[in-house]
Amino acid sequence: MLTHMPEMPRALQDLLERDAADESTLALPRRSFLKLAGAGGLALGAYPLLASAQAPAAAGLKPTQQPSAFVQIAPNGEVTVTINRLEFGQGVQTGLPMILAEELDADWRLVRSRNGSSDPAYLDPLFGLHMTGGSNSIKNSYTQYRELGARARAMLLSAAAVRWNVDVATLRTQAGQVIAADGRKLGYGALAEAAMALPVPEQVTLKNPKDFRLIGRATTRLDARAKSSGRQDFGIDTRLPGQLTAVVAHPPVFGARLRSLDDSAARAIKGVKAVLRIPVDQGGEGVAVVAEGYWPARQGREALKLDWDTSTVEKVNSEKLLAQYRELAGKPGSLAFDADMAPLATAPRQLEAEFVFPYLAHAPMEPLNCTVSLGKDRAELWVGTQCPGLDAAAAAGVLGLKPEQVTMQVQMAGGGFGRRFVGSSDYVVEACQIAKAARAAGLDAPIRTLWSREDDIKGGYYRPMHLHRARIGFDERGNVLAWDHVLVGQSITTGTVFGQFMVKNGIDGTATEGLREPYPLPMRLTVHHPKVNVPVLWWRSVGSTHTAYVMETLLDEIARATKQDPVAYRLRLIGDKHPRHRAALQLAVEKSGYGKKQLPSGRAWGVAVHESFSTVVAYVVEASLKDGQPLLNRVTAGVHCNLAVNPRSIEAQVQGAALMGLSMCLPGAAITLKDGVVEQSNFGDFAVPRITDMPQIAVHVVPSAEPPTGMGEPGLPPLAPAFANAITRLTGKPLRELPFKLA
Repeated sequence: MLTHMPEMPRALQDLLERDAADESTLALPRRSFLKLAGAGGLALGAYPLLASAQAPAAAGLKPTQQPSAFVQIAPNGEVTVTINRLEFGQGVQTGLPMILAEELDADWRLVRSRNGSSDPAYLDPLFGLHMTGGSNSIKNSYTQYRELGARARAMLLSAAAVRWNVDVATLRTQAGQVIAADGRKLGYGALAEAAMALPVPEQVTLKNPKDFRLIGRATTRLDARAKSSGRQDFGIDTRLPGQLTAVVAHPPVFGARLRSLDDSAARAIKGVKAVLRIPVDQGGEGVAVVAEGYWPARQGREALKLDWDTSTVEKVNSEKLLAQYRELAGKPGSLAFDADMAPLATAPRQLEAEFVFPYLAHAPMEPLNCTVSLGKDRAELWVGTQCPGLDAAAAAGVLGLKPEQVTMQVQMAGGGFGRRFVGSSDYVVEACQIAKAARAAGLDAPIRTLWSREDDIKGGYYRPMHLHRARIGFDERGNVLAWDHVLVGQSITTGTVFGQFMVKNGIDGTATEGLREPYPLPMRLTVHHPKVNVPVLWWRSVGSTHTAYVMETLLDEIARATKQDPVAYRLRLIGDKHPRHRAALQLAVEKSGYGKKQLPSGRAWGVAVHESFSTVVAYVVEASLKDGQPLLNRVTAGVHCNLAVNPRSIEAQVQGAALMGLSMCLPGAAITLKDGVVEQSNFGDFAVPRITDMPQIAVHVVPSAEPPTGMGEPGLPPLAPAFANAITRLTGKPLRELPFKLA
């Protein structure tokens, strides 16, 4: 979340699970514990450096279950865990090693982590895809990494039993050592070579959660020191011998092509090696300037004289588009779910509301980038990607190679929030088009394609613009008798590989997720998905970015209209059928002091609770007005994510998600278009919160021993409605447009 992809429907999960179980789909030789050459020693689990001899592997294990791809143990006992996800701030490079190290009984002081690749071993074990998204990293790999650690531990125990000629049942492990009944000890590093020759056990016994010593303990991230000291490398920092840098002049309107190009001034700039016309995303055309560094490439781009033909593409205007959405909302559409709307006519209380949500850019701190090195019949890419397998296949298609001839070196990424998981692989395909064109032009060098901040914000893809319209009938107790709801917005998945699973009856499930539940509401939901020449994509917490706001502010409005406490009203609606919602909300209320402490004059409480990606987050906030502008003073979160693997990461995730949720509320937090051109270009006109906007945040987790659920995205959706509800209590005016507009 960060990330950033919705939960997949059951039909897609079933299909992918069948594919993952099919060995012909994975096409990866089974491996066990192998020798690692180099670094002066041997290691347990050598991927990607494999020895020629392989130990027997359990016939029933998939590549995703083989420890050799995930665990490396050096002679000094240092354990390196390979992660099957992209680390881009969510803490997975610590959480997954914690899970594996728990069952391995490793010495945490000696645990390290590293990135995986597009190898089939690093498929998501549930979905059968290379992916980081949908807040599924810990959720889907929790059991997988526990079993990997347990298998490695079992092999180390067996190796020690052979060396000491004792019954393996008499041995135990602790902090990276095997310990005999008589007190003898052997470090894992001393046993790694012998353990390599042993078969990988298919069945292992996992720890009882009550015996965990790492899982559940607040743990500092393994990458914290490197990031805080500026030593962490990201994809943008890739440096290869002889490397060149490319920047691209993209069309001002999506899909536009060149009418003419004068590149003479660009070619005259020192350091510029080539100017290349290339195809770009959405059927458009661009011009890449390849140079010896970013600055000459950028100067070269600015020197280009470009004449664009925009006559054949739609030129979107935000104001006109909103008018079109309003017109659509009054017409029949696709029905997501239905209920009897007859009670609307006779309901004692009536409420009508319209909500408007703008396009939003992802705007990660590290702009998009991809480095491509072409060999004779191979290609190697360095990129921070959420979907290395999908991107490798797209790269292979551009380069005329087979997917197995493309190696993806997954790099640390500086944020993404969904932008690095694109069905079209747009920026990866673009980098490959440049590399191919440069090779054809006689340049034989690795090429790093860089997007500037302006390129990133103006170049798509965006969280779709949405319009919601609701007509609600309710009684004096706040019982909803009928709720007629219309949703208008572009589909994210139509036309992508996910569309056939996520679009049903013409309705994209990512747009409607979060509506209605957990409240027992008689709702009729009508959906329109217009086609608009603006590329759209999931944005951290996807559909819940707008559905949670609509639901939680309207429920607050009903509570106010019927003079009910908003917490008590929600708890009554939730009832006993959703205990996790109840527990999260009650925890936030208890810890915040809601209903007990007196707020300073000019402050008000705001409440919201929402489930996304199988996790429930409730916020109780304190807000005020300063110089006529909303100010978020304090946030208390109640989180139900089942087992908290690393409470410190959960705290950080909620803090970051709350801040990103706050970003939707601030002036300037919108992407707008005029004559097809995105009007914003940098943080000066696309607002993000500053440190002065950051409220005090306290995060509390409901205790649970159940397997963990998602955590990257669920902290975002309820923040904006909780904030809005507080401001509305101060002003008496409902806030039905984001960013907030009080006037």
